[in-house]
Amino acid sequence: MPRTADVRGLVITGFGMNCEEETAHALRMAGAKPDLVHFNDLLRGEARLLDYHILCFIGGFSFGDHIAAGTVFANKVKYRLRGPILEFVDAGRLVIGICNGFQALAKLGLLPGFEGERFERRVTLAPNDCGTFRNAWITLAANEKSPCVFTRGIRRLDLPIRHGEGKFLVEDHTVDAALEAGGQKVLFYADPRTGRPTEIFPHNPNGSPGGVAGICDPTGRIFGLMPHPEAFLSPWNHPDWPRRRLQGPLPAEGDGVQVFRNAVEFAAERL
Repeated sequence: MPRTADVRGLVITGFGMNCEEETAHALRMAGAKPDLVHFNDLLRGEARLLDYHILCFIGGFSFGDHIAAGTVFANKVKYRLRGPILEFVDAGRLVIGICNGFQALAKLGLLPGFEGERFERRVTLAPNDCGTFRNAWITLAANEKSPCVFTRGIRRLDLPIRHGEGKFLVEDHTVDAALEAGGQKVLFYADPRTGRPTEIFPHNPNGSPGGVAGICDPTGRIFGLMPHPEAFLSPWNHPDWPRRRLQGPLPAEGDGVQVFRNAVEFAAERL
């Protein structure tokens, strides 16, 4: 049996990041041991990345989203933690960036993370086409051919979104083609009636071309997504739970738990 209790997750906190408790709880539900570590402690070397197996860039508004969402945080990581981050990734560890964390990973260049291009920015998350911050529940379709560790066995899930800058854009058509060829487009905003990716608002809340909601690096071990899996851990989190309960027994967990369980089990198998 995988030793999930030995898997350690590092949840970065501080400076406007505000989903730490939910993310830590998701890791616990998946069987891992999470630590909440303030960003300053990482910068001062008081916490060592290689003591952990899963690194979480969480949601929120890091550094007030000054300049653009995730940019200040990404630059601090790039110029203060470049070595430890590379060491962590090269050791085969896992990284997840949720919402603001995805924005940071994109602007840091860990995503899309093409071979030989780490820390080169090739994609971004731009302001929503609707021009406003969106807080809503959406349906997602998963790419079953993706190498993404976090979405193994997942075909469709409901999750909430809470962002003002979530429109996924690529530098040029060659980047888009490479993402497509490598299965790096992991999650798509979908029409809940058909389950198919869509560009139509409000099912696609930000106008992402092709409905892209999350991507991974070529290894599948670095994953970024705009929706919040840590916000759907219980069936009672879903706004439609009364109707769902009339249709039959509610599941034991929310859709988001499997994202973290996949990561924890992957890490445990490699201890």
